[in-house]
Amino acid sequence: MLNALKFTVAPISLAFFAYLSFTQRGVLTYSAFLYAYAMIPLIEFFLKNDERNFSEFEESLAKKNIAYDLILYISVGLHLVLLCVFLFSLEDASLQIYEVVGRVFSMGLVTTFAINLAHELGHRQTWGEQFLSKLMLLTTLMMHFFIEHNRGHHKNVATFEDPSTARKGETVYAFWFRAILNEYLSAWRLEKKRLEVIKQSNFSLQNEMLQFQIIQVLFVGLIYYLFGGFILLAFLFNAAIAYVSFETVQYLEHYGLQRKKNEKGRHERVKAHHSWNSNHVFGRLMMFNLSRHSDHHYKAHKKYQVLNHHDDAPQLPTGYPGMMILSLIPPLWFYIMNPKLEAQK
Repeated sequence: MLNALKFTVAPISLAFFAYLSFTQRGVLTYSAFLYAYAMIPLIEFFLKNDERNFSEFEESLAKKNIAYDLILYISVGLHLVLLCVFLFSLEDASLQIYEVVGRVFSMGLVTTFAINLAHELGHRQTWGEQFLSKLMLLTTLMMHFFIEHNRGHHKNVATFEDPSTARKGETVYAFWFRAILNEYLSAWRLEKKRLEVIKQSNFSLQNEMLQFQIIQVLFVGLIYYLFGGFILLAFLFNAAIAYVSFETVQYLEHYGLQRKKNEKGRHERVKAHHSWNSNHVFGRLMMFNLSRHSDHHYKAHKKYQVLNHHDDAPQLPTGYPGMMILSLIPPLWFYIMNPKLEAQK
C-alpha cells in the first residue's frame, strides 16, 4: 500500500499548486507552472536515482493492488474539477493580463499531466479505462493520439516512419511542427486502413477520427456557449501549451535512436536501447513511471506500477522536467545529448 501511496504525490501536489494558481493573484497565478519546471528539477538535483525493481512476488502483488488504479481514476476526476475551476476563475474581470497568462500556463501544465493519464489508461484493455483516456484527450483536443500512439508509434518507434521519434540534430522546435502535423495525418491513415479491413467507408460514423472531430467541435462550442470567446481563447492556449509540452516529452524519449534493418529490409524488434530512460525519483512519480520507457515499449499493456529498470537502457542525465527545459536550448541539448547518443552505437 505504501508503494501505491507514493504515486499520490503527483495528483495531490499538482492539484494544490493549480488551486493556488486559480484562486490567488499576482505571481501566484504561475504556481503550478513554476512547481513543475523550477521546483521539481531542483528537487531532482538533490535526490538519488532509484534503479530498484520489484521482486517477482512484489510485482504479482502490485499488479493486483487496485489502489494503483484508483489513483488514476481519482486523478481523472481531479483534472475535470481543476478545468472547471480554471474556466470559472477567468470570469473575474479584475484580473490583469499577466495573471490570466499565469493561469493559462498553469492549466497547460495540469493538462499535460492529463495527457499522461490518457496515455496510461489508453493502453488498458477495458472499455471504461479507454473511455477515460479519450475523455482526458478531449480536454486538450488531441483525441487522435489514442489512435496514432497505440497503432502507429508503438509499431514504428525509433524509425523514420514514426513521426513521434526525434532525429539526431533535430531541434525540439522543428520536431513540434513535424510531429504534430504528421501524427494527425498518420491517425487518419491508420483509421482508413482499419475501415478498409472491415469494409466500411472512410466517411461513415464507424470512422473514429471523424467521431473525434465532431466531439471536439461540440466541446469547443460548449465552452464558447457557457463562457464566451475570451475564455474559449484561454482554453485553446492552455490546450496548445499542453500539446507542445507533451510533444517535448516525446522528443526526449527517443531522440536520435534508430532501429536497424535486417537483410530482408525489416526493422529489428524494439529493444531497451531504443528509448531514453530516467530513474530520477520525483520525475518518475509525477509521470507515473513513464520515464522507465524501455520497459513500456517492451510491453505496452504493462501497468505503470510494475515497469522495470533495464541495465542496458540509455539514461538521461536528469528527470523529464529538467530535460524538457534543456531541450528548449538546442545548442546545450546537442552538447549534452549527442555524445551520449554516439556512445549508444
